[in-house]
Amino acid sequence: MSTVLVTGATAGFGAAITKRLVGDGHRVIATGRRKDRLDALVAELGSAVLAFPLDVTDAAAVAAMPGSLPEGWREVDILVNNAGLALGLDPAWKASLADWDTMVATNITGLIGVTRALLPAMVERNRGFIINLSSTAGSYPYPGGHVYGSSKAFVTHFTLNLKSDLVGTNIRVSSVEPGLVGGTEFSSVRFGGDSDKAAGVYKGTVPLNAEDIAETVGWLVSLPEHVNINRVEMMPTCQAPGPLAVKRT
Repeated sequence: MSTVLVTGATAGFGAAITKRLVGDGHRVIATGRRKDRLDALVAELGSAVLAFPLDVTDAAAVAAMPGSLPEGWREVDILVNNAGLALGLDPAWKASLADWDTMVATNITGLIGVTRALLPAMVERNRGFIINLSSTAGSYPYPGGHVYGSSKAFVTHFTLNLKSDLVGTNIRVSSVEPGLVGGTEFSSVRFGGDSDKAAGVYKGTVPLNAEDIAETVGWLVSLPEHVNINRVEMMPTCQAPGPLAVKRT
């Protein structure tokens, strides 16, 4: 049994990953901003889950987190950096700078802060696994993806650079990069709660779902400790990388 810390566990991927890993026999420190949702996970899954309210954009709270965990929960074997979001789909010259700042603070600064907080103890024990949730948006640009896609490109490359630093240790690092995923809050958050606009993203498709992502994380965790999967890029069958854009006159 491993102790896993999942960021952004209050909904979507994070909640599904928490449920999957508990089902696989692990125990999970579920973190996020919405304490009521963390408490609901504890009520559903029992003592295998520790609810730990945490905003990854709060640098002081993140730095204090390893020492703030209860006794018996401080040796984190697996970190799943899941917390992240997209805001808006306007072109760059119309996009909100505040939205850009929020995406950078969550998707980049928050992720590296949590990683830096937990990694030294992993290195000291020479044991651990870091799984970063990236996106195909980090590899394939699309209109309106500007800062979101760039933040996920950072996550993917940060994963590979961590692996370079950790070569020869027993610490694994993987990037999970989903494409179109439905059934979560992602698009609703992106469009400021506009449910019709969010639903339109998935119209006529059978997208991936949160359980597909949790299945992938569960598979990674189940592999022998000498196996490191650097990147997992996944899309539904209705999606593929597109051709380069050509504007004709």
